[in-house]
Amino acid sequence: MSPEALEATGAQLRGMRINRRTGLTLARSGPTRPDRLNPIGAGCMRYYGRFYRSALSPLLQRITTYLRRWAGKKYRQLLAFKRFKRWWTGLLERQPSLFTHWQWVRSF
Repeated sequence: MSPEALEATGAQLRGMRINRRTGLTLARSGPTRPDRLNPIGAGCMRYYGRFYRSALSPLLQRITTYLRRWAGKKYRQLLAFKRFKRWWTGLLERQPSLFTHWQWVRSF
């Protein structure tokens, strides 16, 4: 993945302002967070990940960071690291295929 492509995709993610949209939920129906993030993550994983998978790590980690910020703003009790870690682990167990980038990057 070239630096220009990484920057363009990162700008697209920043433009979505994921961490600011606390009105959205993790449910699969309607205009939700997975419906907005999965096409970006899946497209990059298919196109760029075919040849140089490790170059995608910063981008996929950025998506996870935005999700962590979103969770902390939506659910204030998740600002504490231990509570967030417990919630994140439970979410991964309950819905392991909620986000496509979780196939490659699961840590936060």
